Amino acid sequence: MTLIKLTDEQIKKELANLQGWSVVNGKLHKDFVFADFVEAFGFMSKAAINIEKMNHHPEWFNVYNKIKVELVTHDAGGITQNDINLARTLNSLAK
Repeated sequence: MTLIKLTDEQIKKELANLQGWSVVNGKLHKDFVFADFVEAFGFMSKAAINIEKMNHHPEWFNVYNKIKVELVTHDAGGITQNDINLARTLNSLAK
């Protein structure tokens, strides 16, 4: 499957429906904040199962109750529909 980089206009349209996400340095970006470390780690564990099924792995960084997530498709040289789909999945798991 060939992944195609989305245009700035397509990304802007998708961001309108992705609560909390923005583009930072050419990547989809969101900071998730949870009640404590256990809740944050639980989110990462649930997310890992979905991420592996999608075979689309985020750049993420965890400190205590905060998780910084950045999504980009390196092979396509930018943000693709896979990144948008993973952002939606992560938002739904964080509820």
